[in-house]
Amino acid sequence: MSRIVLVGLSGNTLELLDLITASFEIAAILSDNPDHAPIFEGIEVTPLSNAGEPRFSDCQFLFLIGSEKSYTKRSDMIARMGIKDRRFTTLTDPRATVSSRAKVGLGCVLSTGVTIMAQAKIGDHVLILPQSIIHHDSQIGRCSIVGSHVTIAGNVTVGPSCYIGSASAIRNGITIGEGALIGMGANVVRDVAPGAIMVGNPARPLATRDHSASGRD
Repeated sequence: MSRIVLVGLSGNTLELLDLITASFEIAAILSDNPDHAPIFEGIEVTPLSNAGEPRFSDCQFLFLIGSEKSYTKRSDMIARMGIKDRRFTTLTDPRATVSSRAKVGLGCVLSTGVTIMAQAKIGDHVLILPQSIIHHDSQIGRCSIVGSHVTIAGNVTVGPSCYIGSASAIRNGITIGEGALIGMGANVVRDVAPGAIMVGNPARPLATRDHSASGRD
């Protein structure tokens, strides 16, 4: 059985453990939160700075840190680990549906019930949570997070490091700028500026994010 290192001991990690352990032996969990160390369910918990240790040289990695508080820091955290993208595995729940004409990057998570339609492109390190649908010709940028029960219509472009809140809906042809946050249940009917925080129906700007969120998982 292949070995894997999980990055982050978050709610995402807990929800995916059954799926992960069906295919991998978990060598360690990396977390900088002192409340998580040193052991979780018999698995070693060690700081992110240990990612490059020789004992993990045969391991694949999966980056699971990500919430509405930390999503803008995901890309920088991955870069600081010094692990090449090709060592990150993509985890696809067997109950997800992915078109043969779609493209999915490295280090992604496609949770149960996720549907990725034809010509959709999913960038590296994207998390897509249960029951979300990405329609034809849409693009999800690197390190973005798509919550559960999200509907992204056709020809939508979601920039890198965005957070799309659960139960939100994005109208066809919309562009969402880098680092934007779409609130839970929001209905997005016009383009979203980089760093904007959008809420409501129809979605309206609440603020512009200052990118000062903590990277702690």
